Amino acid sequence: MNDVAGLIPHTGVMVLLDRIIDCDDQSLTAELVVRGDGLFGDDETVPAWAGIEYMAQAIAAYVGVKARQANEPIRLGFLLGTRRYSSNVAVFKVGATITVRVNKIMQDDGLGVFECRILGEGVDVAANLNVYQPPLNNT
Repeated sequence: MNDVAGLIPHTGVMVLLDRIIDCDDQSLTAELVVRGDGLFGDDETVPAWAGIEYMAQAIAAYVGVKARQANEPIRLGFLLGTRRYSSNVAVFKVGATITVRVNKIMQDDGLGVFECRILGEGVDVAANLNVYQPPLNNT
């Protein structure tokens, strides 16, 4: 389950999560070390708004775990919107370890709502993400 790249439809430097700590029927917790590769920030900081992508990838990993358990392929999903994004920091410091937790509020007919939280030393970010995954085409 720690092969994050095998659970999400991203490759290479776009895989931002380092490992999955826990996953159950309703939630997933992942961890990452904030990278200074210039993808979202610079060699010192990453803007806090990038937390939306960390959250979205944790949701994708959750859905990927569920797909694996059901012997289904890893599929593309879409972020529809973010509600109530609040952050006590403007940036994440490169090298900081942060934890991303996503909790399923509802999921039906491809639509999902997840309560998300990013925690770390001095970091507390929260949001609800609305996501969509098109149905499997079995034709």
